[in-house]
Amino acid sequence: MKPPAFLHDCPAPAKLNLYLHVTGRRPDGYHELETVFELIDLADRLDFRRRDDGRIEMPVPLPGVDPQHELCLRAARLLAEASGARAGVDITVRKRIPMGAGLGGGSSDAATTLLALNRLWGLGWRAGRLAELGLRLGADVPVFIHGMPAYATGIGDRLDPVDTDGLPTRHYLVLMPPVSVPTGVVFGDPTLTRNSKPLKIFGLSRGLEVFRGRNDLEAVVCGRYPPVAAALKALRQAASEIDPERAGMARMSGSGASVFMPVVDDEQGRRIRSRISSPDVGKAVLVRSLDRHPLRDWAFPAAGAS
Repeated sequence: MKPPAFLHDCPAPAKLNLYLHVTGRRPDGYHELETVFELIDLADRLDFRRRDDGRIEMPVPLPGVDPQHELCLRAARLLAEASGARAGVDITVRKRIPMGAGLGGGSSDAATTLLALNRLWGLGWRAGRLAELGLRLGADVPVFIHGMPAYATGIGDRLDPVDTDGLPTRHYLVLMPPVSVPTGVVFGDPTLTRNSKPLKIFGLSRGLEVFRGRNDLEAVVCGRYPPVAAALKALRQAASEIDPERAGMARMSGSGASVFMPVVDDEQGRRIRSRISSPDVGKAVLVRSLDRHPLRDWAFPAAGAS
């Protein structure tokens, strides 16, 4: 099958960390983590146009992002180098996932770039090979390439897929405060807890039990970034009279700034959202879980995706 010349509106979904424990620190400075990744239907959208001159460009740069560090361009150039592809590409990104929000937007954009170019350039790589390359761009990239909810350890790169067959769609209310949190600042904070005991909860089949965990980065971020603390307080207060149990499960995703909580359904989420009294704490959105990345089967159409 001849590769397409243009791919339009490719989704790059966000993720939530249902909990995030820092279980140690390695000699190389990286941190050992335990987390559960949940893919959600909040997504950036990307377009890719094949070029025959080998150039890799972003005609409309993202505001405030140094093109030399833009993850989509880095992903495309890394794949071209590793695969020997001679074609190029123009990449357009339409952002819906805020930067520095703990929702994995940049990593997901990079993963979607690798998935899309796997088809656009006619490479035929499998997911495992593409994920190994993606890890060189960031620890969160492989989970988007494999495209399933996952229990993760290591630096977040050792993934055990979560089997969600037969489970209902999961609903969350996400609040995105108007602040960007640099991941490196958080992990470098001397007050960060680095010795949490793993929960060893592998999946979502136990329902709300996964929320027995916590986000070890939350205290550091709330101390350094008051808008995150304010958003978390507002979310908990808004939910406390409607569903006190779930209000206690509100937490931060990743290294922030976004905070979220599980809700029963969209109706309950809207009721809680209506009680958030101040618009200053950020945009509140209702999202649903994704059991598979929208591009997973498309990107690996041959037998198997391993």
